[in-house]
Amino acid sequence: MSRIRKTISRCSRMVFVVAVAAGLLASGSPASADPIWDRWKAAEAAVERGNPEEAVPHWKYLVDYYASISDWQSAALFSGKLDEYYDGVHDYENAIVYYELENEYWLKFGKDWGAVDLQRAEQIRTVAELYMSTSNVDELKKQALPSSGKLAKFEPEYGMYIGMYSEQDPAMQNNFTRSESLYGKKHALYLAYSQVGGAFPKQYAVRAKEAGAALQIAWEPRNGLDSVQDDAYLREWARAAKASGIPIFLRYASEMNGNWVVWHGDPQKYIEKFRLVHDVMAEEAPNVAMVWSPGDVPAYSMDVYYPGDDYVDWVGVSLYTEPYENGDPAQANMQATTPIERLDYLYKTYSDRKPLMISETAVSHYAHIPQESFTEYGLLNLHRLYEVMPLKYPRLKSITYFNVDLKDRESRNNYLLGANDAMKKLYSRMIASPFYLTKVEQGTKPADNTGHIRMLPEGNTFSERTKITPWVKIPDIYIGKLDYSINGSLIATQTEPPFGIELEAGSVPEGSSLQLEVYNRSGQKVATRSAPLSSEVSVRMDGKLQAYEQPPVIRQGSTLAPLRAIFEAMGATVTWDAAAQTATGRKGDTTITLKIGDRQAFKNGKPVELEVPAQLVNGFTVAPARFVGEAFGGDVQWDGKLRTVNITTGKGVSAADKSLNTTAAETVKELTAAPQPSDRQIQERAISPRQDEQKPDSQESGWLHRLMHRFRGTIQAVAAWLTQFVFA
Repeated sequence: MSRIRKTISRCSRMVFVVAVAAGLLASGSPASADPIWDRWKAAEAAVERGNPEEAVPHWKYLVDYYASISDWQSAALFSGKLDEYYDGVHDYENAIVYYELENEYWLKFGKDWGAVDLQRAEQIRTVAELYMSTSNVDELKKQALPSSGKLAKFEPEYGMYIGMYSEQDPAMQNNFTRSESLYGKKHALYLAYSQVGGAFPKQYAVRAKEAGAALQIAWEPRNGLDSVQDDAYLREWARAAKASGIPIFLRYASEMNGNWVVWHGDPQKYIEKFRLVHDVMAEEAPNVAMVWSPGDVPAYSMDVYYPGDDYVDWVGVSLYTEPYENGDPAQANMQATTPIERLDYLYKTYSDRKPLMISETAVSHYAHIPQESFTEYGLLNLHRLYEVMPLKYPRLKSITYFNVDLKDRESRNNYLLGANDAMKKLYSRMIASPFYLTKVEQGTKPADNTGHIRMLPEGNTFSERTKITPWVKIPDIYIGKLDYSINGSLIATQTEPPFGIELEAGSVPEGSSLQLEVYNRSGQKVATRSAPLSSEVSVRMDGKLQAYEQPPVIRQGSTLAPLRAIFEAMGATVTWDAAAQTATGRKGDTTITLKIGDRQAFKNGKPVELEVPAQLVNGFTVAPARFVGEAFGGDVQWDGKLRTVNITTGKGVSAADKSLNTTAAETVKELTAAPQPSDRQIQERAISPRQDEQKPDSQESGWLHRLMHRFRGTIQAVAAWLTQFVFA
């Protein structure tokens, strides 16, 4: 339950290092090889003259020499001199190299003192990554599954449970049903603390059940590990957990890797007791999922406490983001540290086997010891915690926010969302997405079937629309601005979180390039990232987005759609004559025949002219979309903004699907506010289907025709709006 981060300070470690260095010099041990001793003296002399850059080649030589003879202590010492020098002159790339080497050599020496070096390496590392939303459910499931392919107890297929500790929030306390009115959304689980030896926290469970939520219980053996026995008390507690009738995440004896809890120090006994609790819960309370949850620091001491895959359902972690170490400016400044990298070790070690949850976490927006406001810092890292971490770590499937103002105790930081309007608004805005799940159920997933994947250097494709979310970190900490461009044309600029843009398919032709440029507060460009990006033509049938093995393609300015898939979706049967290269569809009294390469198709024996002949693409028959959609009585419309063929079969469209259509007033607003198209966009529009009465498989014919179509849409929208106004 600690809100104080416990790490060995760099200063304490350096006291030892200096003592070691002095001892080595006094003992004359380097003198066994004159060139080595000369290097030592030359480096020291350069530093004394105030020219440390002259010492750099000597320090490098000494690092390599001592590493070659496995003198890890000395290799670490000289790596430390190099990383401090490079950090001081803002040569961050070289500084990172030697911070990581110093950590490696301290570990080989048997010490974990390099943790602070890795922390600093991450603070000065520049990161610019891009993620994009997708509705490819198979891909989303794949990246969110363990290697075994089997979901753990209560694990979602993908998406993330949102949780909260609200007991010390004056606006909510344990009235969990207030969540929706305060934050615009229900939460999936709530956190309660309970002591081993005390009664099951029944009232918390009752409140959670009223809110349709689950309960996370931090169950703490404050009288030591021996207080846990397989006895009547434990069995009664387990039966009470079962009787609650809700999913329970039992976080037994968490943060065991830190010496600030009494259950730290005996890994074998800890494992024995964790397994005992697991076994009793498995027998008595099948609605309980066991959560093994260390603190994020010290990282190197957590693994010896792991009870084993058979006894752990979820792996959790306590992880707090605050501007100063332990809330004290006299200690380390932590403003350059983000929550992202602090999950990395745990994720790499356990996520392939278990789903991860951040059992308790928060971001400070005010430090009470120095009485400093950190709203900008808080917003930056709250965005990283909730919008970036689930994208970067798809096996992270639950986050519980510790909604407390620790004004007079522990870390002396204010994490309370309600105490900072900007923080509360950002939190509510982020969790509004269906990706953030509000009910704990086995195998659940977001209602909109949408998640994010990392953009790849070899190519990225989306349909209809996508959200691009960047993960950006620079040594300057605070970002000046982010510029987004498509094919070299600036499309958006952002200066504050939440970072990210939404793109529609009509604005991203095939073969496009998305570029992100990152600037610091001084206006210097400090990072760039680009990725190939293309949109593809989509098909909606009666409002439902279709997924085809062979998506529609554009050839010679015409949209060609997969014939068999659409015919069969409309209730027709399809046969293929390979010798004649002819497809035949039948439904009721209607028969359609179509031959590859011919500009004529036949409907009940009567010829129908096609703008473009049917073709084979990747072994699939594709034909002009309007012909395919209308062949068996469908109505076909083209949505140019989303590059979508809309087919209505007469079976009816749901209210949810109707909501996809924009109102006339919205259309006017979008058209009048739209930026002028680039030459590339004009060229694309000239060869692509348009959203009007023109057939989606026909070519546009000249600039005047296109201009009339563009203004005709505006005029029609204005007329529709005026009609509503006049007759309202």
